[in-house]
Amino acid sequence: MSITRYGVEGGVGTGGQKLPFARAVEAGGWLYVSGQTPMTDGEVVEGGIVAQTRLAFDNCLTIMTEAGYGVEDVVHVTAVLTDARYFSSFNKVFREIFGDHPPARICSVQDLVVDCKVEVDVKCFRADRA
Repeated sequence: MSITRYGVEGGVGTGGQKLPFARAVEAGGWLYVSGQTPMTDGEVVEGGIVAQTRLAFDNCLTIMTEAGYGVEDVVHVTAVLTDARYFSSFNKVFREIFGDHPPARICSVQDLVVDCKVEVDVKCFRADRA
C-alpha cells in the first residue's frame, strides 16, 4: 500500500504562516482531508455560519476533487462549531451538500485556533483505489 500526500508544500494560515501538515493524505482507498476553515488565501472570510460552513466544505471539496474523490465518497465528517446555536444552520448547509449521500458525522462545540465559526474535516473511501 502506498501513501500519497496532497499539499505537503504547506498551506497558508492566518498571518501568512506556513502550515506544517498535508492538506490531505490518501492510503488504501481512504482519503483523510485535514480540517478546513472558511479561509481564502490565508484569511478568514467574514460572514455568518451559513457562508462560513459553505466555504469550509468548498475547501474540502476542492482538495477531494484534486485527489479524485467526490461528495459521494465521503464516509465521515468531523465538524466543530464555536456556538451550539449554529447547529440548525450548519445542518441546513450539510443537507444541501450531501443530499442523497449523507455520511456519518460527529459535531461538537469547541473553541477554534482560528477566529471563525466552523471547521470541518472529511474522510473518504473508494474501493477501486484500495
